[in-house]
Amino acid sequence: MKPINEDELKARLDPLSYAVLREGATERAFTGEYTDTDTIGSYLCKACDNVLFSSETKFHSGCGWPSFYAPTADDAVTLIEDRSLAPRIRTEVRCAKCDSHLGHVFSGEGYDVPTDERWCINSVSLVLQEKSN
Repeated sequence: MKPINEDELKARLDPLSYAVLREGATERAFTGEYTDTDTIGSYLCKACDNVLFSSETKFHSGCGWPSFYAPTADDAVTLIEDRSLAPRIRTEVRCAKCDSHLGHVFSGEGYDVPTDERWCINSVSLVLQEKSN
C-alpha cells in the first residue's frame, strides 16, 4: 500500500475522524454511530479500508464505545504500549495497514467473552460494511 496522503485524508474525513485516526484523539463516550449497533458485517478502517473487526465479535460492554473481543486477524492491528495516562499503562490499538489510531484494548475485566478482552474502538475510526443477504 502506498503511504497515506495526509492532505487528501484530511479533506476526505470529518475533523473528529481525522483527529482520532491521525492524532490519537478520542470521541466522547456514548456518541458514536456504532456504539450500540447490532448490524451484521465487517468493520473497516475509515482511513484505508483494512478489515479490522467483525460483528460476530462485537458485544455490548456498556463502556460507551463499540467493543469487540478480538480483531479479524492478528495482523489486522498493531498494539503499542500507551503511557499517556501514567501511571496507568494502556495498550493502544492501531491499524496495521496505515498506522491510524483506533482505540485501546483491555483485558481481565471479567466480560463474558471468549478472550476476556475488550477492544474499545472509536466509532469514527470505523466504517461498517454491511453483509449482503
